[in-house]
Amino acid sequence: MNDCQGKLICTVDIQNPCLLLYPLPEWEEIELKLCNLSNINPQERLLQQVLLGNASDCDMDKNGRLLINGPLCEHANLAKNVMLVGQLKRFEIWCDEAWKAHMQKGIAQIQSGQVELTERLLDLSL
Repeated sequence: MNDCQGKLICTVDIQNPCLLLYPLPEWEEIELKLCNLSNINPQERLLQQVLLGNASDCDMDKNGRLLINGPLCEHANLAKNVMLVGQLKRFEIWCDEAWKAHMQKGIAQIQSGQVELTERLLDLSL
C-alpha cells in the first residue's frame, strides 16, 4: 500500500457481485494487459468496456474511509456494512451479507467434494 501512495482504482468484478480494488501500480499492469487486447474481437472489446469503463479512482477521506461512486456501489449492492477482503495484490469489496453467503457456499462445495483438487492445489500444503 505504501508503494501506491494511497492511490486506488476500483472496478467491477465480472465473476462475482463485488468490487475489485487495486493499488495504482497493480492496476497499471492490468490496464496495460487490457489495452493489448483486440478492440475488434467482440469478447475482448466487451471485457475492456466493462473493466475499463467502470474503473474509477477511489479516494479515502481524512478518516480513512473509501469513497466509492454510486454505480459501483449499486453493482455490489453495497449498503452500510461491507467486507474488505484482501486477495494478495488486490482487495475485494463485498456487501457483508453477500460475502457471508458466498463463503458458506464455497465451504460447503469444498467439504462435499464438488471442488476438484487440481495438481496445483494438491501441491499446496497449508
